Amino acid sequence: MSMDITFLGTGSAYPSPTRGASALVLRREGECWLFDCGEGTQTQFMKSHLRAGRITKIFITHLHGDHFFGLPGLLCTISLQSSPDSDKPPLDIYGPLGLRDFIWRSMELSHSQLLFPYTVHELVPTRDQCPAEEFKEFSYVGRDEIPPEGAQGRILHLDPVEDSYLLLEDEQLVLKAFCLFHRIPSFGFVVQEKPRTGKLNVQKLKDLGVQPGPLYGKLKSGSAVVLENGLTISPSDVLEDPIPGRKICILGDCSGVVGDAAMKLCYEADVLIHEATLDDTQEEKARERGHSTPKMASEFAKWCKVKKLVLTHFSQRYKPAAQRGEEDADITELKRQAEAVLDGQEVTLAEDFMTIEIPMKKLKL
Repeated sequence: MSMDITFLGTGSAYPSPTRGASALVLRREGECWLFDCGEGTQTQFMKSHLRAGRITKIFITHLHGDHFFGLPGLLCTISLQSSPDSDKPPLDIYGPLGLRDFIWRSMELSHSQLLFPYTVHELVPTRDQCPAEEFKEFSYVGRDEIPPEGAQGRILHLDPVEDSYLLLEDEQLVLKAFCLFHRIPSFGFVVQEKPRTGKLNVQKLKDLGVQPGPLYGKLKSGSAVVLENGLTISPSDVLEDPIPGRKICILGDCSGVVGDAAMKLCYEADVLIHEATLDDTQEEKARERGHSTPKMASEFAKWCKVKKLVLTHFSQRYKPAAQRGEEDADITELKRQAEAVLDGQEVTLAEDFMTIEIPMKKLKL
C-alpha cells in the first residue's frame, strides 16, 4: 500500500519563478488528496507527474489567498477535463467557515458550471486561534442564499473533549484537524492509519491441529473459531502484535498551536510538515505575522518526537546559492538552524515537485 507526498508549491505570499504558492498532494491507494491550493496550483499539476483529475479530497488550512486563491481555477480545469457522470461521488472539500460561500460565489459570478458534484465541509474556528481584532464571524455568510444542489456539506465544530475535529473515519484510517494560532484561524491535519492485523503464528496453529484453510481467514479477520474437539481459539491466541499505521501531520501557517490536541495527535508522527517562513534571526517578526522559524518548528517536532521534519512555506527571499541575488538569503541556513535544535537529526527543506515516500511499517523483531 504505497503512500507518498509531493510538494507542488513551497513558497509563501505569492508564486514566483522558483517556488509556487502553497500546495501539496498526499497519494494513497490511487487517491490524491490536495492540501492547500495557492494561486497557480493547476499549472504546477501540469508540470508534475500528478493528475488533477484524480483528486478526491481537498483540504484548505486557512483563508489567506496564497493557500486557496487557486481553487476556483483548478475546479474549472478539472471540470473541462471531465465528462458528466451523475453517479460519480462528490469531491469533498474541507476548510474554514466561509469557504463554501467563496467557491459558490466564484462559480456563480464567473458563470462556471462544474461537470462533477462537490461538497464543502466547513470547520468552525475558535476565537483563540488569532488576535481578537482579526477574528471574523462568517456564520452569517450565505445563510439567506440557496446553495447549488450537493454543495451543502457538514458544519464541523471542535469536539470539546478531544479538542479536535473529526473529519472522516473508515476501517483503514482516521483524519482529524486541530487548531493553530495565526493572524486568522488556521488548522493542521493529521492522517492516521489504523494498525494492521499482525501475522498468524502458523506454527502455533499447526501445533493446535489447525491446518491452512478457511479457519485461518476467520482468525485473521478477528473471529474466534471452535475446533471439532471443542477447543476455542481466539485471534489473540495466534496473532502477532498489530503493525502500527503511518501518521502524517500537515500544519497550516502558524506561530504556535492552540490547546493540547496538536501535540497528542502529532506525537511520534512519521512525517511532520511545518512552515518556516523566516529564519531564526527574525523570530520576533515571524511571531508578529503569525509565522514560524526553523527553531520554532523544530522545537514542536522535538516535543512530539516526530521521525521526520519537513520545512516549507519559505519567504521568497530564501534561495539556493545558484539562484541568489544580492538581496536574497541562503535557504540552507534554515536547515542548519532547524537541525541544531534537533541535535543533528536531519531536516528536509521542501522543494517544488519533491516527492517523499512513506514506507509501511513492519513489526519490530
